[in-house]
Amino acid sequence: MSTVIPIHQRPDSGQARKRQAPRGRRASPEILDEVRLLVGETALRRDRLIEYLHRIQDAKLQLPAPHLAALAELMKLSQAEVYEVASFYHHFEVVKEGPDGRLPEPAALTVRVCSGLSCEMAGARDLLQRLPDLLGREVRVIPAPCVGRCEQAPVAVVHQHAVPHATPQAVQAQVAAGAKTQPQPAAIPLAAYLADGGYALLQACVAGQRQADDLITTLEHAGLRGLGGAGFPAGRKWRIVRSQAAPRLMAVNIDEGEPGTFKDRWYLERDPHRFLEGMFIAAWAVGVEKIYIYLRDEYHGCRALLQRALDALAAEPPAPGLPAVELRRGAGAYICGEESAMIESIEGKRGMPRLRPPYVAEVGLFGRPTLEHNFETLYAVREIIERGADWFASHGRHGRKGLRSFSVSGRVREPGVKLAPAGITLRELVDEYCGGMADGHVLYAYLPGGASGGILPASMADIPLDFDTLQPHGCFIGSAAVIVLSQVDRAVDAARNVMAFFEDESCGQCTPCRVGTAKASALIAQPRWDLSLLRELSQVMRDASICGLGQAAPNVVDGVIAHFAHELDTP
Repeated sequence: MSTVIPIHQRPDSGQARKRQAPRGRRASPEILDEVRLLVGETALRRDRLIEYLHRIQDAKLQLPAPHLAALAELMKLSQAEVYEVASFYHHFEVVKEGPDGRLPEPAALTVRVCSGLSCEMAGARDLLQRLPDLLGREVRVIPAPCVGRCEQAPVAVVHQHAVPHATPQAVQAQVAAGAKTQPQPAAIPLAAYLADGGYALLQACVAGQRQADDLITTLEHAGLRGLGGAGFPAGRKWRIVRSQAAPRLMAVNIDEGEPGTFKDRWYLERDPHRFLEGMFIAAWAVGVEKIYIYLRDEYHGCRALLQRALDALAAEPPAPGLPAVELRRGAGAYICGEESAMIESIEGKRGMPRLRPPYVAEVGLFGRPTLEHNFETLYAVREIIERGADWFASHGRHGRKGLRSFSVSGRVREPGVKLAPAGITLRELVDEYCGGMADGHVLYAYLPGGASGGILPASMADIPLDFDTLQPHGCFIGSAAVIVLSQVDRAVDAARNVMAFFEDESCGQCTPCRVGTAKASALIAQPRWDLSLLRELSQVMRDASICGLGQAAPNVVDGVIAHFAHELDTP
């Protein structure tokens, strides 16, 4: 009869067995050395994980599993932690060895065709069908969510080069050119910006000639609200963050992934230093220690442009004591336009929205109070403070105040960014700023706030476009992305395009959004719509989703049911 030794009497009792090696695959010395070289940093930081993944993929055109294992080992992270981040973002392509032990070869070149609503209306589907045969098997052709160039629809992206108003021949020409650099936008350089009075306001602030309270009061009286979509009063946000304990941080959101939106890119390509001055003024007023700029990965040219502008300021600082700035690169996740998801991404994690409270202003980046702002809000700061609150508030129509930058695309003669009075109606915007409808097209419907802002018929084109004016009609202005539809389009097709986008972009964290977007997409794909079930589903998504993606995703479907029910085939 064998003797059972009690656990507490065993030789290794009370001692945790030490694992001799991390779980999962071991990285070979050769791969470890290669990853060290690709990453290019000696002291690896956890919050820069996404940056390191970009460097590996830029070199390898994919993220091989052995390289992820090596990166995990170098960063002293679990392989699961690295893999879950790499697999979360659309632009990362994780690959594993096949049965033969070999890694699949990456595509020689990838062409992404924008599948956003504006591009679909301009012929993106036909482009997707024709390009594979034209370009051959060595070129991978795939659909992509909105790439932020809706005024140039349809758009294809060859590797990192955008092809505006894309035709099969134009894409073929760019493929033949390969990775050759495209001409950069003619942005105002630092010398020219300085010659025009640039950074004088910042210098006055740093020198003590301006008081932070006075600047904040000016913004409050002007009525400037966050122009990324949420519309929170900018001056109030500055006061809240300023009242928090130091050190304070700042996060700038240039991840404009809302289909139909391209204003931030448009301004950045032309006048980056106006934005940077507004950013530094905000940082000074609030007492920010460090700034993080989060730029969407689709804006490759803008990233190079913005880095050059930051380098120029580092070489010749316009004022002493400016906070350090880190430019972070997104990786293709619409959800990271949500402020807390963006902060998670900056920290090197999956872009999962946080539960609130606490709010970002109190507990944001790395647990510190954080001033989060959209690009356009900061872009407006210098002019409002120089010209005064009354100047900004003097603009507006139909009882509204201020200026708004509308990203207009679709069936208009002159799409683009239109700086117009807040409260302008869609009809006025099209007629006065867009040259009217495109030839042969008659206004049929419009989306006043991008994919999430709902849809309205032409008969409701005289509603003022501004914060708080569209909610009674089941819509909101958001980032002012206006997509105009004509008699050749159908609201039903627009809803299907938009809901497919939300289904693809849901982060999956909460069931109402993850399941709701998929269920709604399946329901409206049917020739006959179950209106009762769609209404019930919409209510659940609004009431129970964690963030604005799930809460706003049903807007376009609800709009079709409310205003275009006569076009539906229903039970």
